[in-house]
Amino acid sequence: MGFQTEFNSVCKFKSEQELYELLEYGRGKMVKSGFRVFPTGQKVIAYTPDNQAIAIVRIVASIAEINFQGEEVTQVEMELIRRLTDEEARIQTSLAYEMFFGEQA
Repeated sequence: MGFQTEFNSVCKFKSEQELYELLEYGRGKMVKSGFRVFPTGQKVIAYTPDNQAIAIVRIVASIAEINFQGEEVTQVEMELIRRLTDEEARIQTSLAYEMFFGEQA
């Protein structure tokens, strides 16, 4: 058992529904597998499931636990600061591929 550290500038959604709730209601959460450490209180760039930068969010809470099925999971609660402009999203997406995601297809 151990904690995996997330990059402090990346908050990547795996679920379109979780992303939709954040963008629609201004607050949301996502669930990640494994124990992870997210920088609570820090602003980060949020990415869609297909690795496109979309918004700036603030991490409100990060809760690592073992759920009822015995799986290690981390729930991350966040609030929307603002959506990125098209130009900001394009640049952040390009940088993220270079730094975090690998070569762009």
